[in-house]
Amino acid sequence: MNEQHNPWTIVNEKEVYNNPWINVTEFDVLNPAGGKGIYGKVHFKNNAIGIIVLDDELNTYLVGQYRFPLNKYSWEIPEGGGPLGIDALESAKRELKEETGLVAQEWTKLLDLHLSNSVTDEFGTIFMARGLQQEEAMPEETEQLVVKKVPFDEAYQMVENGTITDSIAVAAILKVRILLLEGKLT
Repeated sequence: MNEQHNPWTIVNEKEVYNNPWINVTEFDVLNPAGGKGIYGKVHFKNNAIGIIVLDDELNTYLVGQYRFPLNKYSWEIPEGGGPLGIDALESAKRELKEETGLVAQEWTKLLDLHLSNSVTDEFGTIFMARGLQQEEAMPEETEQLVVKKVPFDEAYQMVENGTITDSIAVAAILKVRILLLEGKLT
């Protein structure tokens, strides 16, 4: 079997929703077994960007905000969207400064990941930022943020106890935890 072969057949497609951030398309399909069905796909018009910050004392910065789609408060790493076609690192630098006021001298790409790939094509990139300088934050009008500096181990415990559930934040914190345990970060 060719693992790269697409076993789905698209019979028809129609756009059912469109705004500046997402597009929703409904597909009439034949599934891999040949049965008729429908499939909905959410297309994201931006890439997801996450930045995990580590200072010299191994503190990190978390951003808290009320997330409308979840109808609950969420603790996360600094995150945002980067327009398609724009370098992800440039978007990360902008997001970090907007949300925290931090400017970093050292940037390391940690992960590329797909988010909720059963219904979306959302793609994300996570960076680690170090060598920090504090400037003024400039959050967007849709963001009412609380920024707090915490020891990295506390952020890791927040993942372990379920306080942090955002997938980009969880992935970033676990990746850094592995790098620390392997002695690849100091």
